Amino acid sequence: MVAPPENAPPDNDVLWARSLHHAHDGAPALAGVSLGVRQGEIVALTGPRGSGKTTLLRCLSGQLRPCEGEVWFNSVPVHTMGDLARERLRRDRFGWLGPEPQLLPELKVWENAALPLLLAGASHRSAKHAACEWLDRLDIGAFARKRPASLTRAECQRVALARALVNVPSVIYADEPTAPLHRADRALLLRTLTTAARSHEITVLLATDDEATAAAADRRLALVDGRLAVNGASPLPDTPEGQAACSLSA
Repeated sequence: MVAPPENAPPDNDVLWARSLHHAHDGAPALAGVSLGVRQGEIVALTGPRGSGKTTLLRCLSGQLRPCEGEVWFNSVPVHTMGDLARERLRRDRFGWLGPEPQLLPELKVWENAALPLLLAGASHRSAKHAACEWLDRLDIGAFARKRPASLTRAECQRVALARALVNVPSVIYADEPTAPLHRADRALLLRTLTTAARSHEITVLLATDDEATAAAADRRLALVDGRLAVNGASPLPDTPEGQAACSLSA
């Protein structure tokens, strides 16, 4: 693959990043990560704790502005957007699913699931209908009118997945979403996420250190000390050749 020209990501990549660097309190978390992800692709980001997986997801989703480097979504430069524009992008085009459900206890289950639509100005009726459809797919439709406190941890995580899917986003960033779950609950969550992604052409970036979870992806990218590695090899250099090798590893 020929390295993309300066300031222009490839047309067939919905997400594209070049030479991402980021540090937390002076400690490097990303050290020159470059990648491209196609529409509808499910990519597992693997690596041990502290390898940079969460930081990479947060930079790609616009939650963090990288210290150096570029992030593009559908050929739009996320790294140059202002705070309000990035917040609107996350609300309208991205979904997020972390290891903690982070539901609002004062809202009913369906309201938690419908929150992205309600914040975007959708009608109460249409938002509730969409939320309940996803809750039904996750076998928790019967809990729609309950409060999160009456649900188990696994059920709350399903509500969080419904919330991530409810507005059918272009990209879902899933950061260790199955970490707190038992085997059966993990399988249901992954099956719903991957089925929805493939039927709606949703791109998924799935950070995990669990082999069974990573196996659900179309391909894997391994992070080692804030750098991408290929097939278990040493981290790739931050060069056009290294970026090309990463793209060819699919």
